[in-house]
Amino acid sequence: MSSLKWQFNNNIEFVGLGGSLMEEEGMSSLFPIDELSIMGLAEIIPHIWRIRKRIFQTVDAIEKINPDIIVTIDSPGFNFRVGKILKKRGKAIPLVHYVAPSVWAWRPGRAKSIAKFLNHLLVLFPFEPRYFLKEGLPTQFVGHPVVELGLINTAHSSFRQRHNIPLSASILTVLPGSRRGEISRLLPIFQKTILKLQQNDPNLHVVIPTLPHLVNQIHQQLTVPATIVTTQLEKISALQESRGALAASGTVSLELGAAGLPSVIAYKINPFTHFVINFMIKVKYACLLNILMNKEIVPERLQQKCTSENLALAVKEILYNDKVRESMKIEMKRALSMLKAPSKDLSPSQCAAQYIAQVLNINGPN
Repeated sequence: MSSLKWQFNNNIEFVGLGGSLMEEEGMSSLFPIDELSIMGLAEIIPHIWRIRKRIFQTVDAIEKINPDIIVTIDSPGFNFRVGKILKKRGKAIPLVHYVAPSVWAWRPGRAKSIAKFLNHLLVLFPFEPRYFLKEGLPTQFVGHPVVELGLINTAHSSFRQRHNIPLSASILTVLPGSRRGEISRLLPIFQKTILKLQQNDPNLHVVIPTLPHLVNQIHQQLTVPATIVTTQLEKISALQESRGALAASGTVSLELGAAGLPSVIAYKINPFTHFVINFMIKVKYACLLNILMNKEIVPERLQQKCTSENLALAVKEILYNDKVRESMKIEMKRALSMLKAPSKDLSPSQCAAQYIAQVLNINGPN
């Protein structure tokens, strides 16, 4: 959104759905985005009718506003249903989707189905366009916004001072997920892991970056001392000051890679959901860094392996084994180099904004 402002010289208005960071850029969300933060087949069933109502509310709002362009971001379960309904109603508003569904990982047939209602697709990984171009969907690799983290100059040296963390303490960043269900499942396991680690290192200090609407839930579940931060700059500062990280599987693994932070990735979902998905998965790894490198450069502990004993052993390695740490940093850097924008003069976000301007046939600053 910031890059779109740059592209259109601030002559742009945003309406739609989003969280606190989008609201800071000037958009009022139609309803709380947290309502859509549900993952898994078994988990979503109790919320189907409410989500269906929100889908039609969104479609009706789009028809009323009649925007110049629609940009949907990730969340295919919600956004693609909105797109299909708009297509069925004969709406000719250009529809650009940002972040492709992982057809390379599972359900490759989705590439053909989304080409029927999307007009354009912006993808984050260089190997993705071929899956969609062959279906006739204009697709552009723009780079991954995670590489822009390195462009942010934060005063992280004062992070410890701001949060009263002693210089002698090692910091472990813990990221239990961005959805309530993830936190409910993973935080108890992560807490047991922390207790095991602190038996060997009493000076280990835990920092939990999260979103503002999740703070109360984390406080209610948390039984170990921790510093909780809620802004993007504080999150980046925490990563830069940390010695290691324990994180739920997801895009955050790329942020950890961009920060050069040795990490362990963990995840656990409903057994029924895992049973169904396991038959569809076409990749060996969950962590995106591992997928990019086609080998496990970041330890993964998933499902039955996601126990406090296994996690504690893996985290000890990335905290205290210098050889393991240095090797992981080198491999992370190699993986991240694949995600730079195709234009060396633009950031990934600027590439995406430039493409949207081209769709609208509007010339921006470039």
